[in-house]
Amino acid sequence: MPAAAERESAPSSPATPPARGRLAAYLDLIRWNRPAGWLLLLWPTLSALWFAADGWPGWHLLAVFVLGTILMRSAGCCVNDVADRDFDRHVKRTAARPVTSGEVSVREALGLGAVLALVAFGLVLTTNLATVLWSFAALAVTLFYPFAKRILAIPQAVLGIAFSFGIPMAFAAVTGQVPGFAWLLLAGNLFWVLAYDTEYAMVDRDDDLKIGMKTSAITFGSFDVAAVMASYALFLAVWAWAGASRGLGVVFYLGIAAALGQAAWHWQLIRARTREGCFKAFRLNHWLGFTVFAGVVAGYLLR
Repeated sequence: MPAAAERESAPSSPATPPARGRLAAYLDLIRWNRPAGWLLLLWPTLSALWFAADGWPGWHLLAVFVLGTILMRSAGCCVNDVADRDFDRHVKRTAARPVTSGEVSVREALGLGAVLALVAFGLVLTTNLATVLWSFAALAVTLFYPFAKRILAIPQAVLGIAFSFGIPMAFAAVTGQVPGFAWLLLAGNLFWVLAYDTEYAMVDRDDDLKIGMKTSAITFGSFDVAAVMASYALFLAVWAWAGASRGLGVVFYLGIAAALGQAAWHWQLIRARTREGCFKAFRLNHWLGFTVFAGVVAGYLLR
């Protein structure tokens, strides 16, 4: 249940935040009022949970993965904002973040992130040894991601692994092992992350070029829109095959078709490469993920 989904401040000009209480600052730090980030993590994780359990996974695992996803996404926000504090002040959308603006200190942010991660780990301890061991790998990838943006041409690939690690953990929690099928789902989901995070990177491309940040939007250049659409197609193709292999039937394919329709709408939003259109496409991706999840659940119910 990794969480690097730290990403939803609206694309607007920086402003000095007004004085407020510590709780409000901490809630802003973890993006409490912007749930799209943890929803992007949640839907593929829950879909994997249904695949692993071959249907309803039970209330215990459902609660562990929902709460764990929210907690780890929040912890990831804390780590990311500390790592990026010197870069964020040069980006219009992120200049007013609590750590960057000095409203929350580095020590406070790291302390809050550690507490949230420990609570999430406590939830993992209620599962099994395999899930506990995989959680360490998930944490390592989550911690590495903020620094990948400095050295890799497409750091979104690392984010894709981080945002997809709930998939092998779901299988580990249900079956005690991670089969090849889980890694195939992870690979497919990685392309979805690449699609929506490239949309996100297109919002900040001008600022990122000035400060020397590496992103997929910069690396793909004029092929950015094509890369996004190809990534959507690969994601949906892999997950369509996964559902077919489990005999989920027509209702599942309707979910995939609805997700494909949303991807086509996103093409309309991003093809002009406007900040507003690209940010809207990124921000609404959680509905695409929910549509696939709903198709998986309905497929099992009607199978």
